Amino acid sequence: MSKVVLITGATSGMGELSAKFLADNGYTVYAGSRDENVKVGGGNLKHVYIDVTKTQSIKDAIASIIKNEGKIDVLVNNAGYGLLATLEEGTDEEIFNQFDVNVFGLIKTTREVLLYMREAKSGVIINISSFLGKMGLPLLSHYNASKYAVEGIVDSLRFETLPFGIRVHSIQSGLFGTNFVKKGLVANAQTTSQNSPYKDLVAHFVPIVAKAINEGPNPQPIADAIKLIIEDENAPISVPVGAEAVAFVPLRKELSDKEFEQKIKDTFGI
Repeated sequence: MSKVVLITGATSGMGELSAKFLADNGYTVYAGSRDENVKVGGGNLKHVYIDVTKTQSIKDAIASIIKNEGKIDVLVNNAGYGLLATLEEGTDEEIFNQFDVNVFGLIKTTREVLLYMREAKSGVIINISSFLGKMGLPLLSHYNASKYAVEGIVDSLRFETLPFGIRVHSIQSGLFGTNFVKKGLVANAQTTSQNSPYKDLVAHFVPIVAKAINEGPNPQPIADAIKLIIEDENAPISVPVGAEAVAFVPLRKELSDKEFEQKIKDTFGI
């Protein structure tokens, strides 16, 4: 019997690619969608309505999968987006929404799946994090904070699930060529206006990030990393994937805080 995988936020970008890749490799994959009218589909790749900001939709989606399959072997918490805003200019609503999707939604989905994994004394939870869960960049402080939180969840949850044979991992993604700029990035109106006191920083930094994403490589390495973690019981706790992650995550450990900050300033011309 094939392993059953639930991937949240799997209608575009790395989530969609990973869902198709795992299905092609024999896994039974439920690709999570926020579209309430999503068609279930057939074969190894199925679709399920799940909005991680709506607790009942999480409960209903997981109950449906359990009814159909009897188990969930793997949860990939992929749903997420980035808020482009200075800390000063981010609104209350923007701050809450950033954490509601990237952190609270991840916690609620994981919480719902854990019951079944505990009973099975087996399971794999993979949180799609970011190299920005280990370092900061300007205009992304809210996103940074949410990914730092994801890394903290991984570190703590691993101890809680250890007695039940459940593995917890993170994939620290770099910048890949996806629809993230168009679909996964929300910009604060004040930060991106000409009236912002940070307009010079925005004019310098935003094109750098947009170019890196728009011209970035195919996100297949993310799908490869997910498959590796599922299939290798000795997989690393956290897997850096992509040029930025591979370059900066190790440096964060090697350099002092001040040295690392200077490296970021030099690299991005800040």
